[in-house]
Amino acid sequence: MNEFEIIKNYFQIITNNNPSALNLNDDVFFDKKNKLVLSIDTYNEGIHYHNFMYPKLIIKKILRSSISDLICKGVKPKYFFLSGSGNKKYFTKKNLKLISKSLNQEQKKFDIKLSGGDTVFSKKSSFTVVSVGYSKKIIKRNNVKKGDDIYVTGNLGDSYIGLKVLKKQININNKLNNYFIKKYFLPNLPIKLQKYLNKFANSSIDISDGLFSDMKKLINNQKYGFIINVDKIPISSNLHCYISKSNHKVLNLISRGDDYQVLFTSSKTKRSYIKKLSKRINQKITLIGEISNRAKEFQIFQNGKLLKPLNYEGYFHNFWKVKYCLLCLFL
Repeated sequence: MNEFEIIKNYFQIITNNNPSALNLNDDVFFDKKNKLVLSIDTYNEGIHYHNFMYPKLIIKKILRSSISDLICKGVKPKYFFLSGSGNKKYFTKKNLKLISKSLNQEQKKFDIKLSGGDTVFSKKSSFTVVSVGYSKKIIKRNNVKKGDDIYVTGNLGDSYIGLKVLKKQININNKLNNYFIKKYFLPNLPIKLQKYLNKFANSSIDISDGLFSDMKKLINNQKYGFIINVDKIPISSNLHCYISKSNHKVLNLISRGDDYQVLFTSSKTKRSYIKKLSKRINQKITLIGEISNRAKEFQIFQNGKLLKPLNYEGYFHNFWKVKYCLLCLFL
């Protein structure tokens, strides 16, 4: 049973009298009356980060992935709470100084403030972050419209290669290794876009578990499908370089998650506005497909050809039997 099945089968029912919980089916909690927006995420060693070798970078990645939940909703992060568990192996004076310095740098970069937390003893390291913001409205999942364009910010795939380098599963060269590792630890959040999203996005989500699996979550229970053109999916010049010298296919690399870019849908009437905005705020925004009215039909095109369906291993937490679950997608 995976995390979403657990939520659906055991916990959604007890939030029926709490509309702010959004049926436990979105990135955030939204108290519309008080304009309060919250997100909470837990990060465990060996699951969300490989090990604790780079504490100053790990804490930055954790915080950025947390506030990404608010950014994709069109909400500016304002405060965060941090709970950490570990032991003297992890929380040495040296590591604590590095963590403190990194958090202070992130506070200044994103104009957010540490406002509380907790510390707990444990055998392995783990962190929980609560991010807080205020807004009159948010951009929800489950609100795509027929014929909507599908957009993604930034580039996809770099983070996955960075993880493979850290695990010593691939080795390119020092320059590219360092580039991809940096992208893994320091996702380039589309913070400039946050205050404009509510003007054109009908639905949105951040890409944490992978483009196609998160696209399915964005549609969720709506009776729509999607059409995506692989050739339009944005990747960096360094990833282009790596692909050209390896046997990897772009489709496999852009679907693995940990990108923390915004995936959103918008009316075709907003194309001109989005294009001009992208240039004005210097934020890469790429049109990659559209919503179709064919329920749960996921069409992926590459080089003008519809790809055959196959099982794609998308990441999400499973608590019984297996670690990963296969998502059947038209890739």
